[in-house]
Amino acid sequence: MKVLVTNEEPCIGCHLCEDVCSQAWYKEINRGLSSIRITSLGNAEWALAVCSQCGECVDICPTGALYRDKAGVVRLKKQECVGCLSCVGFCPNGTMYFHDDYVEPFKCISCGLCAKECPTGAITIELLPD
Repeated sequence: MKVLVTNEEPCIGCHLCEDVCSQAWYKEINRGLSSIRITSLGNAEWALAVCSQCGECVDICPTGALYRDKAGVVRLKKQECVGCLSCVGFCPNGTMYFHDDYVEPFKCISCGLCAKECPTGAITIELLPD
C-alpha cells in the first residue's frame, strides 16, 4: 500500500506541499483545499498532518462511499457521498477534511505529488506491505 511518510524535523514550513495538492486536485492554490496540512508549532517547528490510510473512515461511512482500492488506498465515491461528514468527525488522525464550497469531504490518496515537490524531503512516499 502506498502511504505518505512524514519527517517533521527537516520541514521548513514552506507550505509548497499544500499548494501542490490543492492545485492538482482543485486547480487552484488554496491551502483550505489541500489534503495535507502544515501547522506551526513555534520555534521554527512544524507539524505535518497526512492521512495514514488507516481505514477508520470506511467503517463509519453510512452510504459506503468510502472504500479501499486495489492498492489499499482509501478513496471516496463522490456520487455516493451524502455529505454527512461523519468521516471527518471520526477520523482518528484529523486528516479527513471538508470545505464549505463542496458537499463531499476529501483526503489524501497518497498520489505523491507533494513528496516530489518537497524541497527538504520532509514528505516521502513509501510502499508498505499490505
